[in-house]
Amino acid sequence: MRDIEFIDLGIFIKDKRIFSIADLHIGYEEALNKQGILIPRFQIDDIISRLKKIFRLVKPKIVVINGDLKHEFGEISRQEWKDTLKVLDFLLSKYNVVLVKGNHDNIVEPIASKKGLDVVDRYIVDDIMFIHGHKIVDIPKNIKTIIMGHEHPAVSIRSKLRIEKYKCFLVGKYKGKKIIVMPSFNFVAEGSDILSEDILSPYLKKDLDSFDVYIVGGFNEIFYFGNVRDVRRMNRR
Repeated sequence: MRDIEFIDLGIFIKDKRIFSIADLHIGYEEALNKQGILIPRFQIDDIISRLKKIFRLVKPKIVVINGDLKHEFGEISRQEWKDTLKVLDFLLSKYNVVLVKGNHDNIVEPIASKKGLDVVDRYIVDDIMFIHGHKIVDIPKNIKTIIMGHEHPAVSIRSKLRIEKYKCFLVGKYKGKKIIVMPSFNFVAEGSDILSEDILSPYLKKDLDSFDVYIVGGFNEIFYFGNVRDVRRMNRR
């Protein structure tokens, strides 16, 4: 795919030295705690540790967080303030950062302003457009590739009686444009199974079965599994 490369759970545009991740949902553990679900708050350490490993493989100039940096819709929780600033401090120590607004980022601007960052609805570099993917936006005519998050795509793979769920990239078409859907950079949940769960993004409502599936195994282990239709057939065997 030209100079676009899948690196672990993110995307690297080599000629522009842009690396992107999406759907960190920082603060998710605190939200679960408020619901009575007791889960340790480990994600922030995992996020930074994983990013450090990635940045040993690639050396970007710009890091694009493609929506849903934080989790809560209508507030900034204590964990979100603390942990989001910690991630931004880590990134800003070496890289320029672009924040694309996701549907969970209704109140992310106070955090962004602490670091002098703007929050944008889309980020365009030449013929590539980054959007979160939760709503339809105008697509300039020159755009050839759309990169989005939001869906948290994953697939469940059946092997005899065992079923394992894996995060994945999806690659398909939307109105003649190539569209790439990134997995979530969130380590509390694997994501939404595109084979059995409702599809959220309006960009994926049609012809999802023709999208190619790239499963993320271990760290930076990416495997092509054919298209969604192929994966459905494989699971019926």
